[in-house]
This record gives sequence, C-alpha cells and structure tokens, in this order.
Amino acid sequence: MDKTDLKATRDWVRSELDACVDFWLKNGIDRKHGGVYTCLDRTGRLYSTDKSVWMQGRCAWTFSYLCSVYGKRPEWLEAARSCLDFLEDHCINHRAGGRLYFQVTEDGKPLRQRRYCFSEGFYAIANGEYYGVTGEKEHLERARRAYRMIYELNNGLIADPTGMGPKVEPETRQGRGLGEPMIFLNITSVMRRIDPDNAAEYDRHAAECVDVIFTYHMREDLQCTLETVGRKGEFWKEVTAGRVVNPGHDIECSWFLMEYANHLGGAEGRAIHDKAITIFDWAARGGWDNEYQGLLYFTDCLGNPPEAYEHDMKLWWPHNEMLIASLMIYRDTGRQEYLDWFNRVVEYCKEYFCDPEYGEWYGYLRRDGKPTMPSTKGSTFKGPFHVPRCLIMLDTMLGQLLEG
Repeated sequence: MDKTDLKATRDWVRSELDACVDFWLKNGIDRKHGGVYTCLDRTGRLYSTDKSVWMQGRCAWTFSYLCSVYGKRPEWLEAARSCLDFLEDHCINHRAGGRLYFQVTEDGKPLRQRRYCFSEGFYAIANGEYYGVTGEKEHLERARRAYRMIYELNNGLIADPTGMGPKVEPETRQGRGLGEPMIFLNITSVMRRIDPDNAAEYDRHAAECVDVIFTYHMREDLQCTLETVGRKGEFWKEVTAGRVVNPGHDIECSWFLMEYANHLGGAEGRAIHDKAITIFDWAARGGWDNEYQGLLYFTDCLGNPPEAYEHDMKLWWPHNEMLIASLMIYRDTGRQEYLDWFNRVVEYCKEYFCDPEYGEWYGYLRRDGKPTMPSTKGSTFKGPFHVPRCLIMLDTMLGQLLEG
C-alpha cells in the first residue's frame, strides 16, 4: 500500500472514530443517574435501562484513553468521570469483599453478580487510565487494589468472596479458559504504562500470562488456540466445550502478545512475537468465512457442529481485533500478506458494519452480512469500547506508517 492509500484509510478511520464518539456522547451518557446506557438501537434510542458494569468501566477507559492520545477535552473527561463515579457509588459489592457486580439498574441497584473477574478488570483499567490523564492518586490506588484482587483470585491465593464457586463441578471436570490470562495480560499492559513505578511486578505477571497461553492453549498439533482446556492443558476431545475455537479471541490475544513482545524486545520478544503471528494465522485461516466473507464467531477445531447457536454470526468485535492485529503485524514486519488481510477486513467493515446515517457500527450480523433485525448499536456486551479502541489504535499505527 502506498502512502496515498494509507492516508485515505486513516481519513476513514478518523471519520468513523468521530462518529462513534459522538454517538455515545449524544445517546449513551445518563445525565440523571450518571454512568452510561448501552442498550441502544440503530438510531441511538434506548431500549433497556439496565446497565452493564463492564461497560461503565470500559466507557470510562475509552474516554480517558481518548484524552491520553488526543489531549483532554471537557466532554471526554466528564463522560469518564461520570462512569467512574457510578462504578464507585453503585457497582461495588461491599458484602463480597469489594467484588463488582455484573449488572445493575439505571439508578444503581444490584441485579447480577458473576464469578469472573472481568468487571474488576475494566474497573482497574478505567481508574488507571483516568489517573494517567489527571494524576489523581485515588484512582491509581483503586486500580492497584482491583488489580491485586484479580491476580489473587485468578491464582487461587484467596477464596472468592462471592461464594459462588466454580461454574462446573470440580470433582467431575476442572478446566482453564483462555479469557483469564489474555485479558489479564492486557490489563497488565495498561497498568504498566500508567504506573511505571511497579513495572517489575507487571512484567512478572505478564510473563506468567504468556506462559499459560503458550503452554496450555496454543496447540501446534491442532493448528489452533483452544478456548478451554483441562487444568494441565488436556484436550477434551469428546466434548464440544473442549473443541471450541473463538477466532476473535485468538486474534485479540495475538495483539496482546505482540504488545508485550515489543515491550520486551530482544530475542525473547521476537520469539513471542513470532508465536503471536502463528496464533493470528491459525485463527484467520480457520475462522474466515470464504463464502460470505467476515470472521465466524465460533468454530470447532475438529470440524464438528458447534453447539453455540450464534456460531456462524458475524460480530463487531472480532473484526475490530482483526483490524488491530493485522495492521500491527504489517507495521512490525512489513509483510504484505498482513496488509492484504487488513484491507480485506476494512472493506468488509465498510460494507457491512458501518452506518453512515447514524454513526457507530452494527453489533450483530447474520452470516450473510445483514444486520439482525431490529438492528442494534449497543447491548449489555456492546458499548463504547471495541470500536473506538480499534479506531484509536489504527489511527496511531497508520500515523506511524505514514511517518516511517
């Protein structure tokens, strides 16, 4: 791609980012109770008032990160602070050791608690990123407290104060999921950037995450990265849960690994980077729909029918991750095949996910690329996070390529 093409793509990225940010500022921010609504239809109309705790943290991180990259704007800081205050005032379960809820009502009454630590993770990066922008120490302290809790829970150093116990009877089957180490690797990356005084701790934890991913989930014999394995990496060949591949997760994991590899540098960093590219290659090859284009949501590593009924849908976030990862590989290696992947995904997203009329991206497409109807721009799981994160990172990397 010559620089004219790169610049045109960057112009499109910036236009999409402006439209996305405007969509959420206009339609999502709750001016009465604080925080953000995310269940919005195509036009931005609210269709459910319950609030995702994940999205309060993710939204606060996004608007803080916008300030970090492009400079402080009052409306961005206000949105971030609104979500952070809502989290602090309403989303912490003080009866369960400070764990966070998964879902609350619009005015903050608790609805759902989950055993996973993702609410805490997004709380940590939100407070951490806000600290990085404002220098307000209380937010670093909150981020550090949540970060330590996640590490201790993930590694069995403390009992889960919710008392929920494992999802599956441990006497029957004990496993490990890819989401835990890969998400914590990303959380660690954010924390290292905003809290360099504790870089040694973050580097140690990141190395542990990388080891778990490569040792237990990355399977050379199967040419894939498994979503769930036994505690010692056993392949559960006879059950669908053991054969699940989530191509979007794997590709997201690949760029988390590349970020760490680039931070590490040297021979060790290059080796990790190479393995991350292999994870991308397997996921892209196994997950891309050659008939209708786009990335499938789930596949079965042995070619059996996946049990998840949404397995052949096209969701927004895997395509966001594929854009980031393919451009990152091209930036780092100069290999044309990854620029080709990037361009292919850009064209798919332009045609099917983007909405020039109302802004933001559709969240859920059928296999043929048509939006599910009625169409939606947000839900409990989709809010101002994957799309803006992707576009900010693409803008940055395209700028680096144009300057190179």
